[in-house]
Amino acid sequence: MPIIKKVRGYTPEMGKNCYLADNACVIGDVIMGKDCSVWFNAVVRGDVNFIRIGDKCNIQDGAVIHCTYEKAGTTIGNNVSIGHNALVHGCTIEDNVLIGMGAIVMDNAVVKENCLVAAGAVVLQNAVLESGYVYAGIPAKKVKPLTEELKAVFSRTANNYVLYSSWFKEEESSEQ
Repeated sequence: MPIIKKVRGYTPEMGKNCYLADNACVIGDVIMGKDCSVWFNAVVRGDVNFIRIGDKCNIQDGAVIHCTYEKAGTTIGNNVSIGHNALVHGCTIEDNVLIGMGAIVMDNAVVKENCLVAAGAVVLQNAVLESGYVYAGIPAKKVKPLTEELKAVFSRTANNYVLYSSWFKEEESSEQ
């Protein structure tokens, strides 16, 4: 069973058709849109500030979404993929973004729509990433414009994770 925990009077809210893996953890002031998934060992911890997640977002295995007390909530748009073991903290991620595996996005950073943050990149506090580019490195720097092929990755990945979560829901239904 996933851990869904009320804290400070806030109970997480999930939209229609969401999937939470058995050991996913969603805590506090979290509002998640429809068709989202939170995968194994992922933590979405809205204990000290708010977390808002749009539609068709996937928070992959081991990722952590958190915020900063009284300073920085976390807002994630639609069609966003947060890669395995990524850390998204007190920032804004706009629509159609992929945060690569092991990447870190720090407080008050803004990742504009249609951006790809490469695996292992570190987006520093207060950084603003311009729409339409791939960012990589430590600290993350603009490395190249997004091609149409790379832009297609955003919706393809979001749709794939809706599909993947349906497999797990089917298994859970057949076990009952």
